Amino acid sequence: MSADTQLADDPLLAVHSLDAGYGDLQILTDVDLTVDVGEYVTVVGPNGAGKSTVMKSVFGLTSYMGGTIVFNGEEIHGLPPEEIIHKGISYVPQNDNIFTSLTVRENLEMGAYILDETPTERIEEQFDRFPILRERQRQRAGTMSGGQRQMVAMARALMLDPDLLLLDEPSAGLAPDLVDDMFDRIDRINDDGTSILMVEQNAKEALRRCDRGYVLAQGENRYVDDGETLLADEAVRQQFLGG
Repeated sequence: MSADTQLADDPLLAVHSLDAGYGDLQILTDVDLTVDVGEYVTVVGPNGAGKSTVMKSVFGLTSYMGGTIVFNGEEIHGLPPEEIIHKGISYVPQNDNIFTSLTVRENLEMGAYILDETPTERIEEQFDRFPILRERQRQRAGTMSGGQRQMVAMARALMLDPDLLLLDEPSAGLAPDLVDDMFDRIDRINDDGTSILMVEQNAKEALRRCDRGYVLAQGENRYVDDGETLLADEAVRQQFLGG
């Protein structure tokens, strides 16, 4: 189905019966997941559950083994990342997500590399969203703190004004006093109209913030519901949230 024939109530992203992994190693088995337009969805679960593999599969970074990934009415499973980014998906990996030798402004310019020219208004939008980056725009990104680097990574990913932003463990490595601030910024990005699919180790806080959550274990769906319902579920709390 092409984007122009997509029904208004269809999800923005629909993952169905996905099998994927790395090389011949299968990590995901029959995984289902959806993100509606404007929705904020979180994937949680224990280490090794396949959370990041779901994210990487949507962005074309794994070995596709079966199932479907439909974005904006178009099948994208099996496409390489350089084609997927043109469809309206941006991805912020957990590690190596900035160009450390470039300045903050140069990182943002690199975020718009697929465009014929860098839209100055997009850079200004990111500086408005992350004011510290305006102050530090000529600083090399590699000399910044962990929280500031994460802001650079998200701002760079937002330079293309994506329909869907993929965030892989955005609070990883941040000092505890910066975690709430990072989540607040993600909330505002979603409030501004960007749909979000996030993998997060801080499961309780992520579920408090999101519209809907998925719990994965051993590469398979275990639970799906709105965040507050999952937080209140005794089985989920005992098995996956530390009680």
